[in-house]
Amino acid sequence: MNEIPLWASESFWKKTAIWVTAGSFLVLVVLTMDSLSKTSAGSKRVPAYSVINKKIDYQYDKDLHKFMPVIGGDEFLFGQKYSEEQALQLVDLGKKTTQAKNCMNCHTLLGNGAYYAPDLTKAWLDKGWISKEMREDMMVKFLMDPEKNARTFGSNRKMPNLKITEQEAKGIIAFLKWMSSIDTNGFPYNFKTINAEE
Repeated sequence: MNEIPLWASESFWKKTAIWVTAGSFLVLVVLTMDSLSKTSAGSKRVPAYSVINKKIDYQYDKDLHKFMPVIGGDEFLFGQKYSEEQALQLVDLGKKTTQAKNCMNCHTLLGNGAYYAPDLTKAWLDKGWISKEMREDMMVKFLMDPEKNARTFGSNRKMPNLKITEQEAKGIIAFLKWMSSIDTNGFPYNFKTINAEE
């Protein structure tokens, strides 16, 4: 009569906790591997680094009901065609520079960071660069000396001079171009690109 039911025993709940934890761990490992395969450069949603050799746009897809990156024909960055290895090195330099200069302290990248300064997810495509022909030169000059080449658009917020070298600026621009090719599931929404026709 004083027998404790199985579901109320301490050993049952200890064993259950161990099995649930182990099962959850295995599910987490499987989901992590699946996510890594979908978010690695060269996958369907994240193009290879050599995409910096291509024209990139961001257009609304009526069938999917969201904005999607559109990869076009050749449009070489800084007038040079980069191999996959060269593109990887340049994009990696840009990514590491944005990390070293703590860009996310003010900016947002792929939805992460701060909201003081503009979102950089599709910065390569931003209309603020006036024209595709002027964009690369304007971006390099701005990154190297933002105070002299300010692009505040009436906000009076100015980027400090972070003493970015020309090579670092080119790396950041390659990183921004590559990042603009990533399928971000429609983020940012309703973004008008430098290629957009009014």
